[in-house]
Amino acid sequence: MSMNIAKDHSRAGFTIIELLVAITIIGLLIALILPAVQSAREAARRTQCRNNLKQLGLAIHNHESTFGRLPSNGWGWAWLGEPGRGTDRNQPGGWIYNLLGYIERDSLQTLGMGPSAAAGTWDMAKLSQTPLPLFACPSRRSVRVSAQLPFLNGQLRNATWLPNVAKSDYAICEGDFITNTPQGPATLAQGDDPNYAWTDVSQATGVGFLRSEIRMADIVKGTTHTYLIGEKYISQPNYDTHADPGHDQCMYTGVDLDVNRWTIDPPLPDNEAHFPRRFGSAHAGGCLFVMCDGSVRTISYEIDSDLHRRLGNRKDRLPVTGAF
Repeated sequence: MSMNIAKDHSRAGFTIIELLVAITIIGLLIALILPAVQSAREAARRTQCRNNLKQLGLAIHNHESTFGRLPSNGWGWAWLGEPGRGTDRNQPGGWIYNLLGYIERDSLQTLGMGPSAAAGTWDMAKLSQTPLPLFACPSRRSVRVSAQLPFLNGQLRNATWLPNVAKSDYAICEGDFITNTPQGPATLAQGDDPNYAWTDVSQATGVGFLRSEIRMADIVKGTTHTYLIGEKYISQPNYDTHADPGHDQCMYTGVDLDVNRWTIDPPLPDNEAHFPRRFGSAHAGGCLFVMCDGSVRTISYEIDSDLHRRLGNRKDRLPVTGAF
């Protein structure tokens, strides 16, 4: 007797429809997961930025404990820090240069010391190309040098001009009055001359400005309610160019838009426009500041304009009430 046996031909693999469904599901999962991953990364970057400001605040407090004052802020944009001249009004370099000894970068403060002026300017050029992670917000870019303003070639007082330099994402608060500080004296001797006509900064209201020597006692409203250092606004397409006038020079210069900001207007999120006098940030929701007491706060982009102005004014005597 013969018997027909039906064979079971099982399928191996997927149909096109099943494959498309699987790809769609994977795409949906990625779309759901990716924002969470990006959010977690930004939270980590914000935490690092906050820690940077905390460390800078601590460094300034250690400086203040040593000298009884905050670090001075230099002579103007044409000067880099000058080794061997301390951290007071006789120092052409700004607040960042004056903090090097308090952030374990003492060796950078000795660059340029020696008998040869020419060798010194090359050493200062080396300094200008030394970026530091502590001054870089990771939400913007990695730690690296970027383009310097070309017209400075030949105008720097004590450094050789180089096309790419280290820059800072943080600025000290000069307050709510603009002093329009120029490039500074032509020579050290001229700056040391008691008859040299310095720009009048008697109306400056912040904690860091031309040849400043601010004591904690000068902060009349209290250190908890006065800005010390904050994130500076940078035009987003120009993180690595010299097109933004507030981000076109080395971070070791004296007082300038690159290392100072004002509280005349509220902080802004980075965008394509140029606002070189404002504080600002790449973070959503607000800008990070370290206050004069060392605490770090997030200041909303929606902060009341008058309150923001007053928080930058060390001379303001009105009490600050409520959250900010």
